[in-house]
Amino acid sequence: MLEPIIELKGVSFVTQNETIIKDISYTYEEGKTTALVGPSGGGKSTMLKLSAGLLVPSGGEVYYRGMNIVDMNRAQNLSFRREGAVVFQDSALWANQSLYQILELPLRIHFPKMSRAEREERIREVTAEAGYKRDLSIRPAKLSMGEQKLIAFARAMLCHPKLLFLDEWTESLDDEAARRLLGIVTRFKAEGGTIILISHNLRVIQDIADHVIIIIEGQLSMQVTGEQMALDARLAKLVEKEINTCDSEYALLIR
Repeated sequence: MLEPIIELKGVSFVTQNETIIKDISYTYEEGKTTALVGPSGGGKSTMLKLSAGLLVPSGGEVYYRGMNIVDMNRAQNLSFRREGAVVFQDSALWANQSLYQILELPLRIHFPKMSRAEREERIREVTAEAGYKRDLSIRPAKLSMGEQKLIAFARAMLCHPKLLFLDEWTESLDDEAARRLLGIVTRFKAEGGTIILISHNLRVIQDIADHVIIIIEGQLSMQVTGEQMALDARLAKLVEKEINTCDSEYALLIR
């Protein structure tokens, strides 16, 4: 087994008296891609946010390279934020900032000695690679949903991350743009990057996932590898249908 990069140990999450995640333990391997799948509302996005340290678990612990995220000091937390980048399903762009300001902020935080010219060059690089071609002085409201996703993806790549958290990162994109971002993610993986992703696109999961974990009603219901999916069409069909059956039926299907 490869070195763990993130470990969830007995993690639960409760909000407004509703349990979203129930006692999940899982280890993400460094340099591997893990896909979180399951029916809508089953807890996938919450688990991704817990794994990224964006939510504090109601129970259990989340570790990054052996350190409990909630115990990190400021310098350690900044390092974690620089190494890990998130693309949110809704893009999460600040409405009152220009696109340039949105993209510049991570560079100001994580590379305070970087010159203005260097920041401008880096922003040009990531937006060009993502395929965004419009003015950066406008605000997110002027963009289509697809364009917002391109900016969100460019922001994630700004600081040369080692770990990507991707929540439906190709949603709202046309085929050409989706292929471009998938190509970037595939290169990131080939260069040793770690990826934790959510996607309803079976082809994407089949192409890049080393591990697939199935989450239903906040619980880790099943784990399979990319290799197992490639060899068993029934497993691929389960993923495609968002795994909306009971655990006993899963067991029958994978015998």
